[in-house]
Amino acid sequence: MTKINIKKKVHHKGFNNMFIKGIENIDKKNFVKKILKKIKQQTNENLNFPYLSEIENSLKKYPYENDSNFKFQINDYEIFEMSRLEEKNFLRYLIYRYKYKVFPKEKIYDDFPPCVQIEPTSKCNFRCIMCYQSDDTFSSKKSGYMGDLNLENFKRVIDEIEGNVESVTFASRGEPTLNKNLSDFLKYCENKFLALKINTNVSTLNESKINDLLSSGLQTIVFSIDSADKDTYEKIRVKSKYERLLKNLELFYEIKEKNYSDSKIIVRISGVLISTDQKIDNMIAQYEKFADMISFTNMIPWQSSYDNPINEVKDPCTELWRRVFVWQDGLLNPCDYDYKSKLSKYSIKDITIKDLWNSDYYNNLRDHHLNGKRSKIYPCNRCIAV
Repeated sequence: MTKINIKKKVHHKGFNNMFIKGIENIDKKNFVKKILKKIKQQTNENLNFPYLSEIENSLKKYPYENDSNFKFQINDYEIFEMSRLEEKNFLRYLIYRYKYKVFPKEKIYDDFPPCVQIEPTSKCNFRCIMCYQSDDTFSSKKSGYMGDLNLENFKRVIDEIEGNVESVTFASRGEPTLNKNLSDFLKYCENKFLALKINTNVSTLNESKINDLLSSGLQTIVFSIDSADKDTYEKIRVKSKYERLLKNLELFYEIKEKNYSDSKIIVRISGVLISTDQKIDNMIAQYEKFADMISFTNMIPWQSSYDNPINEVKDPCTELWRRVFVWQDGLLNPCDYDYKSKLSKYSIKDITIKDLWNSDYYNNLRDHHLNGKRSKIYPCNRCIAV
């Protein structure tokens, strides 16, 4: 297992840098006015959402002053995403984003999590140095953790959350495209979610898989690429081949341009920021042709999740108010730092997403985090993410 030098500090999840191609061509101020006008027409349909006035008041003040204190502020990322949506979905999207961004900060929750993250498989063909896969006790065939999500369990999840959750992401501990049922998963999700996303390391893409992705109801395809330099890329993504990456990116680009030139799917290249050698400008120069967005995310160190000494982090983890993970074996987990399911008590066969999210079990976890007792929960007491 490759070790990374980790500083003892709290780590916040989210984007570190982001390049958005073409954002300068959007008249953002007028577009936000257009959004505001449209959602006022739709408000009567969503009177049961108690924070609509906050969203409207925030949009009225766009662009924001530096001292703006709105809990919800629309950003370039969201403006770009909304530019790809039908106008009828504007308010629906903003309600989802409010829940995704504000609820975790304010420690609010309603019947369903803002996001459900579904793991098509725990298997991966890479052993990236910042990933759980480099832990042989997890990724070996004998570990008992490797497997694929079956269609029955997948449909059980989708049938419940359709109409209740907008954000569904295919990702977690493995490479999603290795599940032979992925095409069926994508077809089953068509027209059901506003923020359907998949993460892939690109290595397994071929003509058939690319067509499956581009003909689906996905809003975003994320290519996980950490460097524009061959040596750095291959050192981070162990077992990868940089030449294969470039070849598959070119194939994806050719098929997209030829057969899906009008596609609204957003292609994002996202890297995990590990060292100062990784530069966003280099990423843009190398990959701008292939993507609408290029970003780095902050690394949340998982190394020795279960063996690190108990730390002094007291801030609550926002994941308890943001998402539920559905893993390939049907287990439901609060986060993927706990990649060996120590926190998992239920399977999708035992409980619904709604009942889990509102359960005594989940509320007990939240209470411990809110009341400075994170140190009493294993392995939360060894994690530095908030």
